[in-house]
Amino acid sequence: MTDYIIVFITAPAEKGEELGEFIIKEKLGACVNVVDVEKSIYWWKGNIEREKEKLLIVKTQFSKWEDLLSKVKEVHPYTVPEIIAFPVIAGSEDYLRWIDDVLQ
Repeated sequence: MTDYIIVFITAPAEKGEELGEFIIKEKLGACVNVVDVEKSIYWWKGNIEREKEKLLIVKTQFSKWEDLLSKVKEVHPYTVPEIIAFPVIAGSEDYLRWIDDVLQ
């Protein structure tokens, strides 16, 4: 198991930065990129929906996963938010050490 993960979280456009700041203040991630998504297209309750969203890209430790998942779900406005994690299989030692330092 890797010690580091990248987590994707989508949020309504007007809530993206607020959610990113929440993640940083709670020390659930060392860095959050907030990326504009012009349009997300998805199925919801039998309909095709289209929304402008923000994509949060969270760099964090795997040990933070459970807290990140539960705390984000508590404050996220979606009923079923996208919160998915990918393992980091390699990275700059300096950057990974920085993540460790920030999240201690």
